[in-house]
Amino acid sequence: MSTFRPHDLLWLADRSALEGAGEEWVAGQWRPALPVVVRRDVEREGRIPVGIRGMRREQRAAGWANAAGVKRVVSPEALASREALLHSPFVSMPPVQGAIQLASHQWPWVWGITGSVGYALATEVPVLHAESDLDLLIRCPEPQEMETLVEWQALTARLLCRADTQIETPYGGFALAEWLREGRVLLKTSRGPVLTSNPWMPEDDV
Repeated sequence: MSTFRPHDLLWLADRSALEGAGEEWVAGQWRPALPVVVRRDVEREGRIPVGIRGMRREQRAAGWANAAGVKRVVSPEALASREALLHSPFVSMPPVQGAIQLASHQWPWVWGITGSVGYALATEVPVLHAESDLDLLIRCPEPQEMETLVEWQALTARLLCRADTQIETPYGGFALAEWLREGRVLLKTSRGPVLTSNPWMPEDDV
């Protein structure tokens, strides 16, 4: 089983380790010094499903990385250290300030930063701006107390930036806001979305 999880950032040894990204801008903009991000899909014989980010918001491409060509991995949770956030070159940006606020609290789970903010923190490439969303991830191998999730959501709603939280279960990921609002969620899995009222045991809904 792969040790790479969705949202992990991967640095590849060389261009030959990346396959299948056919968009023209990829050849001009992507280089091995920049990471790709693990996406959800079914792995194919040592090939990891990844996404490639360009400098513009609309520049996103799907490809495959050769697992043997991965030389470095940075997880979303590795980017959420308060000390690291305080020393980021983007520390004055509202999304990073929001992450620092979250990192100043003790939570009963592991959480991390994804999206453009996570990419910028990991690479120091200026792909975020003052109006960027703060995309967050909470690792939840088992259900958490609803009261604490509500507390987290209330705090993110008071940040100086828009924040979205995804909960990661062993089966896939879902939006916390949707879960708190509806009690049912569209769970993103490697084989496609599943509508479920129990994202920790989605097969019960089948």
